Amino acid sequence: EKQFEVILGKITVCYKLMKKDVQELPNDENKIRDVLVNEYINNPNIKRKLKLEYFVFPEVPETRTPGRTDIRIHSPNSFYNQAEYFIIECKRLDNINLNGSSGLNAQYIQQGICRFTSKHYTSYYRVNGMIGFIVEKIDISTNIHNINDLLINKFKESNTTHTIIQDNFIEGFPDHFHSIHKDTDDRPFKIYHLMFDLHENIQR
Repeated sequence: EKQFEVILGKITVCYKLMKKDVQELPNDENKIRDVLVNEYINNPNIKRKLKLEYFVFPEVPETRTPGRTDIRIHSPNSFYNQAEYFIIECKRLDNINLNGSSGLNAQYIQQGICRFTSKHYTSYYRVNGMIGFIVEKIDISTNIHNINDLLINKFKESNTTHTIIQDNFIEGFPDHFHSIHKDTDDRPFKIYHLMFDLHENIQR
């Protein structure tokens, strides 16, 4: 967990650089992710400065399941075992239908959290992550409450044992959280949640 928390902290630095540098981003999950990964996380100068000594791949197939992960992170030590990696799933979040079963909050659960609980995505280390790309102005704390309400009342398949709560391992960035779930084998795992507010950068 501590190793992954360090990685997430460095990815957050990349988000802050992207938010400052990029005037306009398309309202498209994959394109936002590609800018974050290709132009910042995998930028040699930034990587060297952050001492991010991991291989980071966008949009790649899982090794043992049919899933395609948004971001896959390998340690150089995983050279001999290709199943050893962290996964980060990315989803857009807006301010529409925040408590409904068809809005982006619901998709964050159905097509994000539940892909881990159903084992569509693996969890080798029993810790993985999600990034919410916030594309319209919302109150993040209130929206976490909305997502938790959906987890408890509408998406039992999320197998949530501890709803999303605020974390404190990234200094100067309050919008990071974690939750705990069980997979279909009844094994617990943790998901870290990073909320990246990009609503001022999105093309209108």
